[in-house]
Amino acid sequence: MIVYRKIEDIVTLIQDEEEGVPIRTVKSFMTKIPSVVTGTDIVQWLMKNLAIEDPAEAMHIGSLIAAQGYFFPISDHVLSLKDDGTFYRFQAPYFWPSNCWEPENTDYAIYLCKRTMQNKTRLELADYEAENLARLQRAFARKWEFIYMQAEAQVKIDRKKDKTERKILDSQERAFWDVHRPVPGCVNTTEMDIRKCRRMKNPHRVKKSVYGLVEEGTQCQSPIHTPSHHCRKGTKEDVEKEIIFLNTQLDRHCMKMSKVAESLISYTEQFMEYDPFVTAPEPSNPWTSDDPSLWDLEVPLCLFLLLAMKLLAGDWLLGGK
Repeated sequence: MIVYRKIEDIVTLIQDEEEGVPIRTVKSFMTKIPSVVTGTDIVQWLMKNLAIEDPAEAMHIGSLIAAQGYFFPISDHVLSLKDDGTFYRFQAPYFWPSNCWEPENTDYAIYLCKRTMQNKTRLELADYEAENLARLQRAFARKWEFIYMQAEAQVKIDRKKDKTERKILDSQERAFWDVHRPVPGCVNTTEMDIRKCRRMKNPHRVKKSVYGLVEEGTQCQSPIHTPSHHCRKGTKEDVEKEIIFLNTQLDRHCMKMSKVAESLISYTEQFMEYDPFVTAPEPSNPWTSDDPSLWDLEVPLCLFLLLAMKLLAGDWLLGGK
């Protein structure tokens, strides 16, 4: 999350109206390409504002930012930065990875269905996407009708929007899935190493529905289709609770499982002789076994106790009279 915040600070500065990279609409053959910048512009800005001398280093940093989905090429599924005239577009803050997205396969299936319903060359499925769609259709055979209906509903809503706005949102949605369902051979930056991080240890990372399908509790609505709904922002109390929780975790005494097992084994070996659950006593307990040996050994003690009790009882009766 710290890395995401640093990247977002850089991306916000790049988009600054005065000191950032100029975002413009480019005229192409019989069409216009809205809200784009060139790869050269981004590389030059990084070199100037991050004190980088080598263009290759600026391209490397830019490619790392692009791999997280903060900006993307409008004509390619591979999220990388090139120092040329390739056009790039910035991702909407709603889709930034700092929102801890973990989208479902049903959302991906809806997205691919939407692409097949629109007769536009820029929205045609790539080969790997067509294979993913076929695999998802087999996996969700029982609920495919519901998925298809959701896709149809989203397409109807999209058609009511302005053409330029729809083109931008389509590219941003595509870039979001290029991050979470990347092209085969590309690095998936959203995968977590189970040896270093487990999902339950990150209370912010939850499964969200991109298209507002509520399956596991109430989720945020996508601004693409329901712009009047927004995600609930954390309040001051939420931040204070999180700080208390993290401080408590820091103060916890942690030990390796090997050390815990070793201490338990040594403790058991030390007290094994005195633990009746581990070592059977000799003679055995007459209350849990049929062996009366213990009673025979303790007869003198029992007689002494009975005699003492009788004497005490006699003294008490005489005193009472």
